[in-house]
Amino acid sequence: MKQHNDTNSLAKKVLLEEADAIRGVAAALDQRPDFANCVAAILALQGRVVVTGIGKSAHIASKIVATLNSTGTPALFMHAADAIHGDLGMILPEDFVICISKSGDTPEIKVLVPLLKRKGTALAALVSNADSYLGKQADYVLHAPVEREACPHNLAPTTSTTAALALGDALAVCLLESRDFTSQDFARLHPGGTLGKKLYLKVGDLSRNNEKPRVSLDAPLKEIILEISGKRLGATAVLDPGTDALCGIITDGDLRRMLTNFAHLDDVRAQDIMTQAPVTVETDDFAAEALTRMQLRNITQLVVLEHGRFSGFIHLHDLLREGLV
Repeated sequence: MKQHNDTNSLAKKVLLEEADAIRGVAAALDQRPDFANCVAAILALQGRVVVTGIGKSAHIASKIVATLNSTGTPALFMHAADAIHGDLGMILPEDFVICISKSGDTPEIKVLVPLLKRKGTALAALVSNADSYLGKQADYVLHAPVEREACPHNLAPTTSTTAALALGDALAVCLLESRDFTSQDFARLHPGGTLGKKLYLKVGDLSRNNEKPRVSLDAPLKEIILEISGKRLGATAVLDPGTDALCGIITDGDLRRMLTNFAHLDDVRAQDIMTQAPVTVETDDFAAEALTRMQLRNITQLVVLEHGRFSGFIHLHDLLREGLV
């Protein structure tokens, strides 16, 4: 086994070559209107986007399909070899096919293209060689020019697949932007895992399961301690007894500081030791926003409001349980 003298240098060389290739793809966009026209055609589409390829291009096609589906463009993957052995039936005339091929001249592609044309399906070629059979037959050419592969033998698909993948990402993002696809839309398509929770989990979803410690402005020290201890959230809200308006918060830390500030504790009331204008969140705020506020203030709980009125607490432990931290 040959060990390269400087592995990092070789790795950097590969990465820089692939980065240069992507810059070349970006520059090629200005040489023809096909990319913008392709975006417009997909936006007007009544059917789905079908992405196909063979070999390593098939893997890239599969990833592009996943990205399109997750960003609001209905898409499906069809392996080019399987297409000519029965899977062509999944394509309808109102669909839009993107065929990925570096050379644009592989045997399977040459068999597939006439069949697609016969169906009347719109065809885009994501190719390195725009003058290839595929490039000439396609309605749109998504040009991903690549001079050579990063492989030292110029054989293994490396730079070409990276360029194709990047151009596919550009297509998906342009479609996303054109559709005004929001983070809420994204959340509806990604309900599982930490990512989904960050995008859809609201503060109220968590705080409603917690106790709601509260005392009035004139509550004595014993009542304060019992409320904090009994509700097990490390804090209590302080409310105006007449209006129930939030006046402040008392935490375990406030109790400890009280011991150094007051010589006599019998006459201590909530209003004497509370922190005024506490950090709050609304029940409709995202739980991820609550985490951000805790981290910025270096605190472990927030008062939760609903339409400006006291609703409860959310604690760092709630966010830990949901895997948001």
